[in-house]
Amino acid sequence: MRELRFRADLACELLRQQKTMSMQEALALIRAVKRFAMERFPDQGDTFDLIYGTRMRRILMERFPVC
Repeated sequence: MRELRFRADLACELLRQQKTMSMQEALALIRAVKRFAMERFPDQGDTFDLIYGTRMRRILMERFPVC
């Protein structure tokens, strides 16, 4: 659980700070963290979406606003 939290926190910081990251790269990063979570906790996809997915989507919306 600690490793998942670390990876999710790191991904969020990368999403916020990497100004050269494209939308595709950002989405690939989020998918990689979710894939890691699903490998460790196969039945907890909804929980991941509620906790980390919401946070990451908010960062994406701030970073890549829809015009």
